[in-house]
Amino acid sequence: MPSDLEKAMESMIMVFHKYASKEGDNNSLSRRELKDLMENELSGFLMSQKDPATVDKIMKDLDTNGDGQVSFEEFVSLVVGLSIACEQCYQMHLKKTGARK
Repeated sequence: MPSDLEKAMESMIMVFHKYASKEGDNNSLSRRELKDLMENELSGFLMSQKDPATVDKIMKDLDTNGDGQVSFEEFVSLVVGLSIACEQCYQMHLKKTGARK
């Protein structure tokens, strides 16, 4: 039986390919596919952003090789960055509430 972490990894892979398979290359996200993924899977994050060009900025930052597509490896950096930010918020919440680990 897979562990929680293994399930999370599988889920991340499945979500990536669900959106990558909508058009063109099944192994990368176009700008439109990335936008759809973020609107559906990261809507809480997008709603907190005030800049309407957020997706374009994220696409530019993620597309490290400049091919206009986001590969799985490039996508993982978004997930890692957001996970780090969420963990930092979690730590601040623990400090505020005086909760113990």
